[in-house]
Amino acid sequence: MTRPGAAEPGRVATPTHGVTGVADAGAFLARLVRLDPVAPVRLRPAGVPGRVALWARLPWQVLVVRTVAGGPADADAEDVTVAAAELLAELERGGAALPARRDAQWRWPLPPVRGRQVETLPAADLRRIADAAAGTLRTASEQGVAGRAVGQRALRDALLDHVAVLVTPDGPAAAPVEVPQRLVQGLVRMGFLGAADGPATDHDANAVRVRVAGRWVGLVGPYGAAWLQKATDLAVTPLANRPNG
Repeated sequence: MTRPGAAEPGRVATPTHGVTGVADAGAFLARLVRLDPVAPVRLRPAGVPGRVALWARLPWQVLVVRTVAGGPADADAEDVTVAAAELLAELERGGAALPARRDAQWRWPLPPVRGRQVETLPAADLRRIADAAAGTLRTASEQGVAGRAVGQRALRDALLDHVAVLVTPDGPAAAPVEVPQRLVQGLVRMGFLGAADGPATDHDANAVRVRVAGRWVGLVGPYGAAWLQKATDLAVTPLANRPNG
């Protein structure tokens, strides 16, 4: 007798994606594909039974993650990368097949699991910061800066690099934590704040937590998180007493 879910003798089982939180995963993938039609998405165990983490990288170098219901249905699919558009299409048609694996397309490290929370911010404040940046970009694109025309990409990069929030943790030796506009835009553009606004507390669904994990800074919202790795400090050591050539 063939047990349920097992392949018939002589046939190779079709790998399945294991995602059961179709609505949540579909919302994440749809936003991702709008921002980057060819983006890969990485499916990994979320560390909680019955949950799977969907990881992706946005065009402005921010990693985003949303945890949904499901899990690897196949032993060899514990950590797999596929095309986001293909997985979205499979979910929309109600299918369970895992799209073609594209593991080689994932080339970025993930933040450490362990980290610490350094601040809690109201979601409404982050929305205002994101809206203000969009307005600044629109005005500068139309009117220029100080009367001079500036390229759209240069304006966008300057705004994304701007420190939107500066957190000063408790403790005399604690270094300030910079939250750049890149992270704010990632959280907002991926819909991780949801629709509700309200005052933030540690237990409020509208709160956004600022977390630090190693060299990573993250914003954790009600529906997902955005992470950015801080630039590595480079030391330049002069070479002394070395002949030219």
